[in-house]
Amino acid sequence: MFSFFKTSGKIDQAYTIAFYNLENLFDTKNDPTTLDDDFTPKGRKNWNYKRYRNKIRKLGNVIAQLGTDRSFYSPAIVGVVEVENQKVLEDLVTSKSLKKHKYGIVHYDSPDERGIDVALLYKKELFKLLHSETFPLYLEDEQGNRDYTRDILLVKGSLNGELIYVLVNHWPSRRSGEDLTEEKRIKAAELATHITATIISENKNAKIIIMGDFNDDPSNTSVKNYLVNNTFYNPMERLINIGNGTLNYKKTWHLFDQIIFSKNFFNNEKEKHSFKYAEVFDRYFLKEWNGKFKGNPFRTYIGKWYQGGFSDHFPVYVYLKKN
Repeated sequence: MFSFFKTSGKIDQAYTIAFYNLENLFDTKNDPTTLDDDFTPKGRKNWNYKRYRNKIRKLGNVIAQLGTDRSFYSPAIVGVVEVENQKVLEDLVTSKSLKKHKYGIVHYDSPDERGIDVALLYKKELFKLLHSETFPLYLEDEQGNRDYTRDILLVKGSLNGELIYVLVNHWPSRRSGEDLTEEKRIKAAELATHITATIISENKNAKIIIMGDFNDDPSNTSVKNYLVNNTFYNPMERLINIGNGTLNYKKTWHLFDQIIFSKNFFNNEKEKHSFKYAEVFDRYFLKEWNGKFKGNPFRTYIGKWYQGGFSDHFPVYVYLKKN
């Protein structure tokens, strides 16, 4: 299935689908309804306009490059997470590297306590937006109170004339411990599975892409046993098995950032898109180049200390070939 990209150079009719955790893309203004105080000029991280614009510039530069080794286009679709609001997305798509590519934005404010949302960017030249909506994930804490987290975003559109559905996810973190929080991610997987089942009940031939930061690896229960079933294929499982990762925690690589798709993307139907290749975008310039974190993603902050990097995650992407 991977022979298509054994040759070098750009390939006609190759299109990139990407996902990127942007690591706390906050503006500099205090929102009294969310826990964003650290990311203000007077906050713990001394977040200011110059640092914000530097991060916007760097992220835009990365997104513009994704998949261009083999595609003539910047990414057709980019799922993003850890964005504060519509304004930061508008600043991102109008940044120096992305402005000429004319990206549209799909974004909804989510109930997450920190005020971070999921969103989708789409290249208007290649993708026509038809419908979008969000699905709230209902969780409770130990006291039975609502635990507010990110919604799942569903986008329906036409990619080069072919109807596809995209789910953008950012599942609950492992901050309180992997085992203690596993049930929350399983509930997120169940919600995503319910959404895809509803789509397939209405269109049995639906082509679906599920992307996101799942805060679990391809081999974890939430992804392998609940999300990926007989209908879906996860190319990221192969990548982690050969040593690729998107983030490093306590000297262990993880691949929380994944793009999963329905198996009908393997069909070589005329005028339809087929899956060809998946990759982690872990170029040298995105890495720490010295010190104890050498080789890890070059972050914006380590704790409260400003580093001036990109994100604590590498992006991932897949190539689709229009037959």
